[in-house]
Amino acid sequence: MNAPIPRQGTKGERTRSRILDSAMELFSRSGFYAVSLRDIAAHAGMTHAGLLHHFPGKDDLLIQVLARREQVAAEQALSSSSDLAPEELLSRHLDQITLNMGTPGLVGLFVKVSGEASDPAHPAHDYFVQRYRRLRKRTAWLMSVLFDRATPPIKHDPDAVAQQLLALVDGLQTQWLLDPEQVDMRASVDAFLTQLGLELEPDDRPHP
Repeated sequence: MNAPIPRQGTKGERTRSRILDSAMELFSRSGFYAVSLRDIAAHAGMTHAGLLHHFPGKDDLLIQVLARREQVAAEQALSSSSDLAPEELLSRHLDQITLNMGTPGLVGLFVKVSGEASDPAHPAHDYFVQRYRRLRKRTAWLMSVLFDRATPPIKHDPDAVAQQLLALVDGLQTQWLLDPEQVDMRASVDAFLTQLGLELEPDDRPHP
């Protein structure tokens, strides 16, 4: 499991952070439905009543966990993104895939809970619907700009490519969690984009 995010702020904020760390670990290990608030409280070293003082219910806690993970990922990949050229923006997204390969617990959380959230009654259903809508729109825009800038311009449908790219990343995450030694998510996404005709910056990761 990945290391907890460093704790800062007031005592209450540190307690909330500890609860979120515990919930993130247990949700990623066992899924949303199998984990109770009492399980999370025990893992965080506090009482059930103490946890409820900070989070009114498990549904709210799950959404906070998901939002926290996405916020951290966005800060890592897209800091000052409004000033970045599209090529650099794509590079940041690819770097985030590399970073994800160092955090299997977080990847597992999203894979497990997003699958469960396909049920409209799941508390995270609307969260994931809106998340994928944002991602498809943002990715389609980025692909459209990069296709137009290519020489010669690339004639793929940006909306279709956005769906394909997101599906590729999601599928690779599952394969990687099952067999990490055999699946390189970053290399597979690089290959897909190269096949589309996009010129990528060299991957400067160390290779065996």
